Amino acid sequence: MKYQSNNFFKMPDGFRGRSSVVVQAWWIVQSMLFATSPQFMYGWRRFLLRAFGAKIGRGVIIRPSVRITYPWKLTVGDYAWIGDDVDLYTLGEIRIGANAVVSQRSYLCTGSHDYQISSFDIYAKPIVIEDEAWVATDVFIAPGVTIGRGAVIGARSTVLEDMPAGMICVGYPAKPIKARVMKK
Repeated sequence: MKYQSNNFFKMPDGFRGRSSVVVQAWWIVQSMLFATSPQFMYGWRRFLLRAFGAKIGRGVIIRPSVRITYPWKLTVGDYAWIGDDVDLYTLGEIRIGANAVVSQRSYLCTGSHDYQISSFDIYAKPIVIEDEAWVATDVFIAPGVTIGRGAVIGARSTVLEDMPAGMICVGYPAKPIKARVMKK
């Protein structure tokens, strides 16, 4: 039995969402202009992302070490924060809501391969981080997941399914453990 035949793999037409020239241009801009910009130049990074089709809200803080595969598949709401070394693997759409936080070293993965097909077909599913949610440090979020409004995903958690609004969720795989109660 042959499990995988990578020589039969074919990228679906239009999968990247832009031409190979635009993709390569973004990767050059990201490595030479985005990643090398000083920490305080948030406006510059917002400008570069918008120039490549990202929908970026007001007051968004994105660190220079953030990696974004295809910015035209990214939407970030007002006053959201994206921390150091976050990887936004935007094979599919990623939407990060207003006042949401994605902390350092987290990995939002919208794509994978179908391991049950020998040609190892690629697919993408969107990820949604709703308003006021906090994805803590070093969290993995799988394709197709929604993090509910105001939810907290604990450090080093692995999120394989949707997490409910207003809950603190932790673990491998992440599970809701208690309500997020705000101090007055």
